[in-house]
Amino acid sequence: MTDQMKTKQYVPGEHPDMPPPAGISGPVAWVKNNLLSSPLNVVLTVISLWALYKIVPGSLEWMFFDAAYTGKDRNECLAKAGGACWAFVGERFELFTYGFYPAEERWRVNLAFILLPIALIPILWDKCPFRKIGIWFAIAYPFIAGWLLLGGFGLESVPTDKFGGFMLTLVIGVTGITFSLPIGILLALGRMSNLPIIRMFSVCFIEFIRGVPLITLLFVASTMLSYFLPPGTSFDLLLRVLIMVTLFASAYMAEVIRGGLQAIPKGQTEAADSMGLKYWQSMRLIVLPQALKISIPGIVNTFIGLYKDSVLVIVIGLLDPLGIGRASVATTEWGGLSTEIYVFVAIFFFISCFAMSRYSLYLERKLETSHKR
Repeated sequence: MTDQMKTKQYVPGEHPDMPPPAGISGPVAWVKNNLLSSPLNVVLTVISLWALYKIVPGSLEWMFFDAAYTGKDRNECLAKAGGACWAFVGERFELFTYGFYPAEERWRVNLAFILLPIALIPILWDKCPFRKIGIWFAIAYPFIAGWLLLGGFGLESVPTDKFGGFMLTLVIGVTGITFSLPIGILLALGRMSNLPIIRMFSVCFIEFIRGVPLITLLFVASTMLSYFLPPGTSFDLLLRVLIMVTLFASAYMAEVIRGGLQAIPKGQTEAADSMGLKYWQSMRLIVLPQALKISIPGIVNTFIGLYKDSVLVIVIGLLDPLGIGRASVATTEWGGLSTEIYVFVAIFFFISCFAMSRYSLYLERKLETSHKR
């Protein structure tokens, strides 16, 4: 049989894909291209490996291998091991989670935590079954969670000064993220409006809020705001904080979204006008979807910054996980364990913020793929 007979004939354009040449793909190629592609990268790789060799083993030994996981106080932890004292976290875990929320009513907090991912799934996953119903539930979730946590209408009322720990962080973060996005969109549209009054109001609000640190606004909310209210008026402290945090994030969100709006070619709006679409129709159907897609990295970055800034409430007397930890290590039983507190809280925030950033990357890749199609 000749070589020509052995060779299979293919129609032009239908030849099967061949595997890439050796050395172009795979782990070895990745290391070569990303870590050893130049003399500078080789030096940086060696320095990084040396730093990891010096830091990682000692950190793992302190955090896990030599750590104490049980104990009634700091002295008992030190007697058992020379590493971290995680018994402190276990002893105060409910305090870290619920703050001072009444123990007999904590099922309401647990139910609110369980309903949170159920409300998020229809928004984050476009292939979710019964997505339309789920989106309506997501819209109603902030009010349902508020009813569960605060009480009323058949539930025992719980004052907000009992809120604390991770529950307080999630309340501030979820509330700020939920309401800052729509308010930021309206402010961005208002700043680009042709109506002078709306544009002037939006510009003044955005520039004022962005020119003042969040900690200053929190002080205003906690102390000075009462001077501008009628005598005898009671305005809940946590509600004041939620309003200030939401307005602060909305101003930054407005500038992020305005950048996305300015990146949209003018021909898009002209095409919408030529089709007879009204202003809000063209914004909702054509301009805003493209602007929000462009602004995804900035939007998620603003969300992450807002979520981390929730720890600033400690300066006005609200006890988030960091505040509860600092108050706990001031006792004689657990004094001197501040390192464990900072590491524990840092791990919590890292997991939360890393999850948001990874979803942002997934959403960018998904939208880019759909655009190519």
